[in-house]
Amino acid sequence: MNAVDPAACRETLGKLLADEVDLLSRMEAQLQLEHQMLADNDVDGLEAAGKLRQDCVARLLRLEDERRALCRALDYPTDLAGVEKLVLWCDPQRSLLPALQECATRATRCREQNDRNGVLVGARLKRVAGMLGMLNPKGRDAQVYGPAGAGLSASSHIGSRIAARA
Repeated sequence: MNAVDPAACRETLGKLLADEVDLLSRMEAQLQLEHQMLADNDVDGLEAAGKLRQDCVARLLRLEDERRALCRALDYPTDLAGVEKLVLWCDPQRSLLPALQECATRATRCREQNDRNGVLVGARLKRVAGMLGMLNPKGRDAQVYGPAGAGLSASSHIGSRIAARA
């Protein structure tokens, strides 16, 4: 069925999984650091941290592309089930399963940490919007949707209708 040597496949997949575990570990630490920076209002630190996070995401995407290419080359699906089948084929001792499980666990923790950071950012934005509304109570118009679906304040929407009639 497959012309590739299972041992060579196991070696390649093992390297990809080890690199992914390393990058996911870094990503998890980065997201924890960003959470602390968000809590401390460290805007400058967040800017630099965002660049590091983006670099890590780009590297993770490249690894995922390599893993998918390996699956495709051996006629396996490119999803998690396909990777598991590939492991079963090339690694009868199941020595790669712990690394695959660690990738899944770390990816879940990264997603949870990212969601936690997103909630904190959202709460901050809502608080800032509320404070701005208190500073400019006349600017607190109800929001309506324009023809293209963009949010407009009620006063700007009415004003544009009046201007369009003139």
